Amino acid sequence: MQGHLSKMRAELGEQVQYYLPIGEQELHLNPLIGESLAFEFTGKINCRSCGKATKKSYSQGHCFVCMRKLASCDMCIMKPETCHYAQGTCREPEWGEANCMIPHYVYLANTSGLKVGITRHSQIPTRWIDQGATQALPIFKVATRQLSGLVEIELAKLVADKTNWRAMLKGDAIELDLIAERERLLPQIGEALADLAERFGLEAISELPDEQVIDLNFPVAQYPSKISSFNLDKNPLVEGQLQGIKGQYLIFNNGVINIRKFGSYEIKLLSE
Repeated sequence: MQGHLSKMRAELGEQVQYYLPIGEQELHLNPLIGESLAFEFTGKINCRSCGKATKKSYSQGHCFVCMRKLASCDMCIMKPETCHYAQGTCREPEWGEANCMIPHYVYLANTSGLKVGITRHSQIPTRWIDQGATQALPIFKVATRQLSGLVEIELAKLVADKTNWRAMLKGDAIELDLIAERERLLPQIGEALADLAERFGLEAISELPDEQVIDLNFPVAQYPSKISSFNLDKNPLVEGQLQGIKGQYLIFNNGVINIRKFGSYEIKLLSE
């Protein structure tokens, strides 16, 4: 198999099932855990949007030109509270309408510990899988991506909004009572929520008191005690015994690799 990498596709079940896209083909990875796996970067990177060759990948697989012009690569994707759609300056208004001006969810998750995050409904549970969350609980449904970011900011004053990826890869975090955490946190942001409701409308933010915790079980036979990373820009060869998969990371006996980081890199599978 030979082709360009994309982030792993995952399916939620009793155990998360992972598939590695290599060009137009997919490699089911779960059956390979415990086996030797090797692939090599060919030196070719092609933009995932326009297809042109690029020496460097930006925003997970784009060339510099597409990174600068696409709405999906704008800073407001990383910081949704900075959305400028209402100002008429969105890079691609139709894309913004389809992806940002739609309902989003604010959630609590357990990755390397308790964190808050946001996602579109279509990205549940994909977003949680990609972050390596072992537990997740939606707590709000809001009208737009910008509003989800503003709610997240308030919760991030109380809990983390980022995952410590090294801690996440060293083992599952201690199980948390996410419902109890929700009940603890919401009263502390009540005033801020009231201000946002006054600004955006009473129907713009809905609490989700009946949601239940989703548990996720990742296919990991052995977690690493020490984290070292493969980097295709420095060494094109990745090889070792595949010991597990969590988030968007392949865990080998001799290192880990973040597949999402190397989107649009062409690889050649050497063994499976």
